[in-house]
Amino acid sequence: MAKTFFITGTDTDAGKTAVACGLLAAAKSRGYSTAAVKPVASGCDTTEAGLRNSDALALHAQCSLSLVYEQVNPVAFAPAIAPHIAAAQAGRVLSVDRLTGLCRGVMTARADLTLIEGAGGWRVPLNPSETLADLARNLQVPAIMVVGMKLGCINHALLTYEAMVRDGIAVAGWVANQVQPQMAVYAENLATLQARLPIPLLGEVPFLADPSAEQVAKYLDLTALALGEPAQSRP
Repeated sequence: MAKTFFITGTDTDAGKTAVACGLLAAAKSRGYSTAAVKPVASGCDTTEAGLRNSDALALHAQCSLSLVYEQVNPVAFAPAIAPHIAAAQAGRVLSVDRLTGLCRGVMTARADLTLIEGAGGWRVPLNPSETLADLARNLQVPAIMVVGMKLGCINHALLTYEAMVRDGIAVAGWVANQVQPQMAVYAENLATLQARLPIPLLGEVPFLADPSAEQVAKYLDLTALALGEPAQSRP
């Protein structure tokens, strides 16, 4: 059964890409086919092949399906600024309908696990009237929330979760990602979030100096995502 999830974070540096890559790596190690989309990426390097984003490249590397870079990251901007501002500076207009079509183009390949990663947090604007939350709503896929574990994470996580529920999004689970080497009263913060978030905790990722996909995968549990059997093993 092909499944798609929208990856969002409690803020810009919550670790969405590291967790998304970890989830994809964990799925691949279990024989699942994988695909990913980062529909909009700001902060791209100019290369001979065109604009390239490090997060999108990391996601691309974890795709078992044969996808070209432009399928994984169809809209790229050089400045590391909010997407709607980058688009305005480039004389372009972002729309939820177009991004939905680009995402669905990859979803039609029907990988066992497809992840669509947002940019920043839940309400990042795309244009004067639409946000990335509208993209998740259009796609009608459940979300996974990455919580950057640091001071303020309880408020950020609860507000993000409440916004997703209010928007009619099913939330499949959350990941506690330690973005700092040390966090005061980490265990107490984690316990508070577990008590207040009525969704599965998919894993606790410790602070990693080198957060490779394979390293992150060791701390994640795919059970709650109910992926079923890998397509290649089905009769």
